[in-house]
Amino acid sequence: MSAKHSNISIFVPHIGCPNKCSFCDQRHITGNSHAPGTADIKKAVNTAVNSVNFNPATTEIAFFGGSFTAINRRYMVNLLECAAEFVKEGSVKGIRISTRPDAIDDEILSLLKKYSVTAIELGAQSLNDRVLKLNNRGHTAADVFAASKLIKDYGFELGLQMMTGLYGDDDASALKTAEKCIEIAPDTMRIYPTIVLKDTDLAALYYDNKYKPQTLADAVTLASELYTDFTDNGIKVIRLGLHSIEKDAYVAGPWHPAFSEICLSQIMLKKALRLLDAKGDYLIFVNPSDVSKMTGQKRSNLLYLAGLGYNCRVKPKPEITNFELEIVRDV
Repeated sequence: MSAKHSNISIFVPHIGCPNKCSFCDQRHITGNSHAPGTADIKKAVNTAVNSVNFNPATTEIAFFGGSFTAINRRYMVNLLECAAEFVKEGSVKGIRISTRPDAIDDEILSLLKKYSVTAIELGAQSLNDRVLKLNNRGHTAADVFAASKLIKDYGFELGLQMMTGLYGDDDASALKTAEKCIEIAPDTMRIYPTIVLKDTDLAALYYDNKYKPQTLADAVTLASELYTDFTDNGIKVIRLGLHSIEKDAYVAGPWHPAFSEICLSQIMLKKALRLLDAKGDYLIFVNPSDVSKMTGQKRSNLLYLAGLGYNCRVKPKPEITNFELEIVRDV
């Protein structure tokens, strides 16, 4: 099994974004309105290096939160120069950035290559032009395709980020976006359910009864299906749900601190249902890291199976691959 990747995250909130998307207020998502400088990068790296189990071979400095390649050029280069020094000295393996599809071109990519950037994530959010326009994204689906091709042509790792439950979107459209993302063939994906935050256009739409957010159950079901679609096509999903939001900023929507765990637990339940035969007693063997996912929060998966007549116990088995199951009769 490959070593777990980790990021030293540096948030660059909002600066660089040419417009305000309907759903977005990065300050409430990151809890940070401070524009980071080189001192912040050095402090974050030094803290990470001195932490338990730090592995420089699997760690990247990650600039998230805004549109990194759209910020002031001198400021961007200043941040990159500082981060690149840690790559050169071997403290980290590279630099990861997050940006907009319409803020990518040959000149930008050449500059990023010069400063040891290894991975670029694009906030695609949707590949439906109508949905993009309704949410004031300021770019088209064609921009995502064009930027993705350029990024891959330059040899960067490509990541795409998509959102479910956007204003004007539905499950069928989100699944179509996933199909198009699979066509692009990124290395990684992030899936975020739309959360209504205060001081956003989406909050105004919600209060005017013009926008209805997903329920948690619906968001989990869709995200689980998307996760399966991506992983079945060899694309690694590196995030399900937002990391965190400010408690006072939440207005509505499928926010849950364990959103990812709930999604993965639902995926495991569906796999078990496909493998179970006649009703009775069973042992379900899984990788040790998947025991809680198969069991479900508060034993929800086992209780659901019991309600169908399957009395199951979950046991760890190290030789089983992650997210795989081995089911035998319990005698």
